[in-house]
Amino acid sequence: MKLKTTLAILCAAATLASCSKNNNSVNPENSGNYILTVTPAASTGVADYLLTASTLESGSISTAGNGIEQDGTYRYYVTTNNKFFSMLYGQGNPGAVTAYDIQGGKLNKLTNFQTETVQAFTPVDNDLLLFKISRTPTTPLSSWYKVNTNSLLITSEGTTNTLQLAGNGELAHFSWLTQVGTKVYAPYFCIKDRSFATAYPDSTWVAVFNYADMKLEKIIRDNRTSFIGKYFTDGLAVTENNDVYAFSPAVASDGTNITSTKPSAIVRIKAGTTEFDQSYLFNFETASGGMNITNWLYLGNNTFIVGATTKAQKDAYADGVNVGIVNVVDKTFTKVAGLPAIADINSLTTNNYTPKDGKTGYIGVNLKDGTSYIYKIDAAAHTATRGLKVEGGSITAVQYLK
Repeated sequence: MKLKTTLAILCAAATLASCSKNNNSVNPENSGNYILTVTPAASTGVADYLLTASTLESGSISTAGNGIEQDGTYRYYVTTNNKFFSMLYGQGNPGAVTAYDIQGGKLNKLTNFQTETVQAFTPVDNDLLLFKISRTPTTPLSSWYKVNTNSLLITSEGTTNTLQLAGNGELAHFSWLTQVGTKVYAPYFCIKDRSFATAYPDSTWVAVFNYADMKLEKIIRDNRTSFIGKYFTDGLAVTENNDVYAFSPAVASDGTNITSTKPSAIVRIKAGTTEFDQSYLFNFETASGGMNITNWLYLGNNTFIVGATTKAQKDAYADGVNVGIVNVVDKTFTKVAGLPAIADINSLTTNNYTPKDGKTGYIGVNLKDGTSYIYKIDAAAHTATRGLKVEGGSITAVQYLK
């Protein structure tokens, strides 16, 4: 009760403080239920702006005189329970968590509170599960927190010994977290320390936690691929029939060079099981002509938009600007036509929106000439169509609230 009371006071204080500021900075003509996060142009060490829009398919919006400026320079975003959460990465310091909903087409701040800076998080039922992950073998306890998205309070917390979990002398570092039924699947890579070097580049692990008490139930293992996902990148997805698919970018390293010998590939855990399906392996490198997956967006109906790098571009932290469509059941990969030339693209957003209709997704495209656009991806036609122009900065996330 002490934890809830303390957080209630903190949240209430933060909410009252926010009322004293002018948060009505979003102009009416830019009102809407789509949320774009944008890093202002020609600036360094500045925070993202939150902009709203009524459509992603046409028109333009600008950061000039618009948007809500975030506190802090590194922010990460998640939408759940019809709320938008903006989380500050404090680089070792506590990080603020700010929650919004949409009222009349404008962002409405609900609360602002602090947690430890976390490296993995995911919606679970009506909660947000947050994990602060150790990178030091001498202090191997990694901390987890559950934030209830109705009360906007931290309702429970605990620790997991990630040195003990790995069991090989290295630390388990979760790449991300995913709800699967009443469980949380946490794919991880092993690291010796903050260098992120590993002596185990060609193994795959997924820790299975019972969500109710966060007890470790099992570790799912495989050796046909390297680890699932990558740092701060979700590599798992649950399809409509409850099969779990996971991609490996094959980017484990010795701290300097990539040492994975396995191909970038997709594997499967069939519904109702807690083992990798040994009859299924989708070699993405072979299907794509040598590329590796760096991120994906599940559209529904076994279909993903994927970002990929070429062999020459391959890096442990790179996000690919080669965009394609993957069907995990058919084991197919098709490049998307209609995007700007690869040489003209500076970056693509990896936090993107889909209505989960099995065929449509929206991604942000930031060009080297300083212009930024939202592109609509048609998975059936394998095409991209240019839509909303965003002026004054680079798009970092595309989300939607009802």
